[in-house]
Amino acid sequence: MVNALYYPNLDISTVVSLPQQIAWAVRKNSPELLAAVNSWLKDVKRSGVHKVIYNKYFDSPRLSLARIKSEYSSLAGANLSPFDTQLKKGAEQIGWDWRLIASVAYQESNFDPKVKSWAGAIGLMQVMPETGNYFKVTNLWDPEQNIKVGIKFLKFLDKRWEATVPDPVERMKFVLASYNVGLSHVKDAQKLTQKYGKDPTVWDGNVEYYLSQKSDPKYFRDPIVKVGYCRCDGPIRYVKEVLQRYEEYKLRIIA
Repeated sequence: MVNALYYPNLDISTVVSLPQQIAWAVRKNSPELLAAVNSWLKDVKRSGVHKVIYNKYFDSPRLSLARIKSEYSSLAGANLSPFDTQLKKGAEQIGWDWRLIASVAYQESNFDPKVKSWAGAIGLMQVMPETGNYFKVTNLWDPEQNIKVGIKFLKFLDKRWEATVPDPVERMKFVLASYNVGLSHVKDAQKLTQKYGKDPTVWDGNVEYYLSQKSDPKYFRDPIVKVGYCRCDGPIRYVKEVLQRYEEYKLRIIA
């Protein structure tokens, strides 16, 4: 019945077997995995989450059909957001794949141009008013202007990292982290990376690692660290999630 929403030519009226439940299977030599799955299912059902999810996806065919027909659906749609045109224009200015910019926008605001963070960041690309002023843009609630500032800021960060991170793929990670947590914190992590004999031009396992250490007094009190303490697990996760989503977008949407 669920799949008939996606494929209306399916015959769901002819009985081909006895009614039976859908089940998960695990290997016979995986008793710990089986116990963990059973325990999780028991907890989920007790909390009411199971009923909410079941009702949403199995008892609401009208809503499911609306999602499927949406132009932003992974099945029916060829778009990622209502702002794809502006994102494509912006991506040309920085030389990035527009789907990567779209992943940043989703991470920042879930494509909501009306959102404001607790820190005061505004709109689609979650731009701080100070950043808007720097780039001489005042109406950050306007999606087009917001994207313009976000792109300019990404380009600004890219230029700042160009001298010390020559590889464009690696540099992209430094730029994303800086966009999230600020240039100075990532610069601190790069200095620590160099001090401890790791590669300051590589993100994964190198600068990323020392950024994660900026909550440890041993590192954030080091004289070479300029901006001190940072609970930097957030920006590390931010980089991973933006890039993972970008890979998914590449599979779904042709550039």
